[in-house]
Amino acid sequence: MKKENFPVRMGILSSVLTAVALSGCITLLALWLQPNALRTILSVFRGSPLLIVLNALPVGLLVVLFAFLFQNVFYSAALVNLVVCGLSIANRIKIEVRDEPVFPRDLTLLKEVGSAMGSYDIRFPVSAIAVVIGSCILLLVLGIFLRCKPFFPNSAGRRWAVRLGGAAASLAILVGLIFTVYASKSLYDSFPVSNAYYVPSVFNELGFPYCFTHHFTTYTVDKPAGFVRSEAEDWDSGETVPGQKPPVHVVMVMNEAFSDLTDDSAFTYTAENDPLPNLHALRSDPNCISGHVVVPGFAGGTANTEFDVLTGMQTNALSASTTSAFRAVNRNLDSLYRIFDADAYQTSFFHPGDSWFYNRENVYRFLGAEKIEFAEDMENLEYKGRWVTDDYMAGQIEQTFENAVSNGKFLFNYTTTIQNHMSYTADKYGADSDYSPVQTSATLSDVAQTLLSVYIKGARDADTMLGRLRDYFSASSEPVVLVFWGDHLPYLGDNQLAYKELGMDLTPEENGSASFLRSYETPYVIWANDAAAQALDWEKSITAAALPKDGTISACYLGATVLELTGRAAESPWFQYLTDLRRELPVIQKETVMLSDQSIVRADALSADQTALIAKLRNWSYYKLKYKDVG
Repeated sequence: MKKENFPVRMGILSSVLTAVALSGCITLLALWLQPNALRTILSVFRGSPLLIVLNALPVGLLVVLFAFLFQNVFYSAALVNLVVCGLSIANRIKIEVRDEPVFPRDLTLLKEVGSAMGSYDIRFPVSAIAVVIGSCILLLVLGIFLRCKPFFPNSAGRRWAVRLGGAAASLAILVGLIFTVYASKSLYDSFPVSNAYYVPSVFNELGFPYCFTHHFTTYTVDKPAGFVRSEAEDWDSGETVPGQKPPVHVVMVMNEAFSDLTDDSAFTYTAENDPLPNLHALRSDPNCISGHVVVPGFAGGTANTEFDVLTGMQTNALSASTTSAFRAVNRNLDSLYRIFDADAYQTSFFHPGDSWFYNRENVYRFLGAEKIEFAEDMENLEYKGRWVTDDYMAGQIEQTFENAVSNGKFLFNYTTTIQNHMSYTADKYGADSDYSPVQTSATLSDVAQTLLSVYIKGARDADTMLGRLRDYFSASSEPVVLVFWGDHLPYLGDNQLAYKELGMDLTPEENGSASFLRSYETPYVIWANDAAAQALDWEKSITAAALPKDGTISACYLGATVLELTGRAAESPWFQYLTDLRRELPVIQKETVMLSDQSIVRADALSADQTALIAKLRNWSYYKLKYKDVG
């Protein structure tokens, strides 16, 4: 071929076909780079062909976008290949190291990523990286010899107008698809996967390009109106005061779906068959504070309650859309763990479930827990049905407490149980399980009767766990504060089936009423054994805490209340602020607020000062989630 025939000028049709072919190749390469075998992904795609389009379309639009700018489809493909496959490799590494995929929000955390890399033993897929780099070089070389014919070849101005206009149009289409088609949760959930709750598995099966693009609109954290970073920094750098009281052991147990719904007038239990005798006994103990926490979710959202209690932030205030608080956590945060760690406590988190669920394994590192244990880390697990028993977890707590004492350490432990997790079907504890009939004056359907009898069996075991821990710590000369509460009300059928048959007044949809708040209330007790009561001057501490008469508070205040009672709230400007805010507005649930006199109002009926307090809560939370550097 003669020299003057180079570079070859490709026509518009040839360029378009080449862009389509290259987009497909880049998509396949990105899928090949994932931890699971490419054939596994392709077998899923055969059953759901739409996934082919959903994975390739963002890649294709990016190729077209840069082809307009560069006027060269191969240069464009080289850049897109580098970015898309680079992200795919990062996703593979992150899943292998932290069992969590790459999300779009990770792009804003390059500083954190750089510092975190030194904390892990990373095995880089050298051969995969070489394939990506080699393919980029090949595309660049092809771009030198094969170029697109320009539009309007005799007019440079028109050529640039077409370049910029075409790129802008491609970007607009991509952004529009991200916020419509790719944002659709119903579409995303419609594809069959082996485990919808295990996010890395979903990424592996539905394809990285599609899943990554879908998550541009998930787990969002909204910037509050009027947020000023420097103002929040000033709040956070406020004066701190060392602990004012002797150290005590603190054991916090968030029990799955624990509730006192059997106290409702629809039930006819007596003292002889009371499902919750230990809870009721503790409520009358002079060393006990009791009430209800208003949690983020109705009949679900365990990790959101963990987030609210441990950080003092509110899941429901993070975003106008529904979000998973733990999925919004991607950096070190202040928490109860850091307060107790600073006081040289032995800190731990226990949960007899999977480490990947709700991304707990990573989140509790971000929260500062020293020891983190899941089912796979525990020995000789005891089950009822498919769930680890509350009794087993009580034993784990006792053993950890004894280890801390023998090591001369004070213990801070947070345990999330799992035994009474839904579903409450007759086979929950095995086909031969017996369930005591529900004692109620209401007429129940067979479905509601089953749901309630199975649930109450688990509630009895939870109450037994509470009694066991109370008796164990009562016998100890070590000072111990025990906190025990439920993460949310149980799920008892679609559209609150069993609740409605019982005649319980619950309204999960916000209406600014007491029935709305009741839909989110679970019981709590904060109890001190005799040694702790003496060390903390418990009666005086309770009086100084000035809790509402009925003890109802938002879950975000529970941790701060424990810090106040044990003399540690002033160690953190944030938790001291929460302590003060709780006295003014003991419950903040979305746009419904309970005032200190226990009246319930809508947020738009608050005074200017009260509105400013809530704005400060949300602005400060945003700063902590997005900007604060925590070692």
